[in-house]
Amino acid sequence: MSDPTGYSTLVSTYDHIDADLEAVVLQAAGAREVTDTEVVQSLWSGYGQIVRCHVQGGPRPSVIVKRVQWPDDHDHRYGWNTDRSHQRKLQSYRVETAWYDRYAPLCPDACRVPKSLALEARSDGVVMVLEDLDTSGFAGRRQGAGPDVAGDTEIDACLSWLANFHATFMGERPDGLWATGTYWHLATRPDELEALEDSGLQTAAATIDARLADSPFQTFVHGDAKLANFCFDADGGQAAAVDFQYVGGGCGMKDVAYFISCCLDEEESERLAPGLLDRYFDLLGTALRGSGTELDVDALEEDWRVLYPVAWTDFYRFLQGWSPGHWKLHRYSERLAREVLAALEGPETQ
Repeated sequence: MSDPTGYSTLVSTYDHIDADLEAVVLQAAGAREVTDTEVVQSLWSGYGQIVRCHVQGGPRPSVIVKRVQWPDDHDHRYGWNTDRSHQRKLQSYRVETAWYDRYAPLCPDACRVPKSLALEARSDGVVMVLEDLDTSGFAGRRQGAGPDVAGDTEIDACLSWLANFHATFMGERPDGLWATGTYWHLATRPDELEALEDSGLQTAAATIDARLADSPFQTFVHGDAKLANFCFDADGGQAAAVDFQYVGGGCGMKDVAYFISCCLDEEESERLAPGLLDRYFDLLGTALRGSGTELDVDALEEDWRVLYPVAWTDFYRFLQGWSPGHWKLHRYSERLAREVLAALEGPETQ
């Protein structure tokens, strides 16, 4: 996404990284020279840039540098420019650094992530030097959100990645990560909750959050599993994932509901979401049973199926307070939310 704030200083007007950072890149890449750089993406709200560095004299032709720099001001496109928002972003990059340091090496090929080549905490930010997935066979991108962005093959590849990711970290403690993953987690979004005009949803927000947290089946969630954070191989049949700022503990339905909401519009959600959910659970069951776990896979599926609309409603709650009028706030989302609220008010919850 664009960087209108102008805070990023990783790349100079001559498109060269500074000497200090170049030394880090060369050591991490095992190369002798940086031959060229290109900006891949500016980070949200002016917190730095992601840059591809082309190198020579080493085992790989390029690396990705995620240079995070703390801005002097906190400018947000939707107006959330509080210190709370700034501190949340700082923590998100600390979490991402911990993820690449401690947990990324545990991911199998079925939930591929970039390899970490160097991680460096600085007084003004963070430097991450990562494998360039383009040169590892994952050059495919599906930019944007909404229907018609990705086909069935890519959607299935992402569901497979999520299922294997959730299986890999099932029951693990998210030490060093967000205790509760996702960027819309209730405890980190009091401003958006206060702005919420739906009083029923506002009142039920804590109960919805607790329902998800109380599931006996907890894993790691990616926390921002949208199409733009997946990279695909040549035929789109296998995915790798990037952007782990909001990875942490949680119910896997948070990732699945959010991912489906990014791919399908109102009509498609009504028509296709049940089948996609079935497919996810088939993939998750295969991954878990293949791992030799003693976990009751059928009990997990029964529990998480009930929590799918709860997870959808949790994100719906955030969107209502963060960006009223967002395209995801359609009748399918509203129907699920009303059903969840009605269930919470039922006699079984008294």
